[in-house]
Amino acid sequence: MSESDASSRNPGRTSGARARRAAAKAGEHGYVFTDQVGHLLRKAYQRHAAIFQQTIADSQLTAAQFVVLCAVDQHGGCSMAEIVKTTAIDQATVRGVVDRLKARALIAVSHDASDRRKVVVQLTRRGVELLERTIPQARDITEMTFGDLNPAERVAVVYLLRRLSEGPTEPAA
Repeated sequence: MSESDASSRNPGRTSGARARRAAAKAGEHGYVFTDQVGHLLRKAYQRHAAIFQQTIADSQLTAAQFVVLCAVDQHGGCSMAEIVKTTAIDQATVRGVVDRLKARALIAVSHDASDRRKVVVQLTRRGVELLERTIPQARDITEMTFGDLNPAERVAVVYLLRRLSEGPTEPAA
C-alpha cells in the first residue's frame, strides 16, 4: 500500500511516518530548520500579522501601513528616508505604502521648501483620526500576540528581539 493510500485511511499514521523520516534526515545533517531562529521569527511574525488583520477594524489597513502612519505621527511629518529608517521597511515598499495611504487621503506628500528633491510626508486629519481609533486596537493586538506569556517573558522577548535587530556590536572573528 502506498503512503497516499495509507494517509487516506489513517492520516495520523502518515504524518507520524513523515515526522520520523524528517527527524532521521535532520539527524544526518544535524540541522533542524524548524528549530532555527529565522524560521521561528517568521512563524511568530505570521501569527502576529494574522492577529492584526483579524482584529483591526479598518479592513483596508495593513500592518505596514499602520507602522508608516505611526512613524509619520511620531516625527510630526518626515522624509521618506526617515520613514525607511524608523520602520525598517525597504524604500520600494515604503513608496508603495505611501502611495496607498495618499490615495486614501490619510497622508499628504509635498516637497521640502529648501530641497525640492526631498519628499515630506505628513498625516492628514483623516490619518490622525484613523490612528486615534486604531492605536487602542494595536495595543490589544500586542496583548493577543504575547498570549499567555508572563510579564518577565514579555520583557525578555522584547529585549531579545531588540538585541537581534541591532545585530552584533563587534564584528565576528
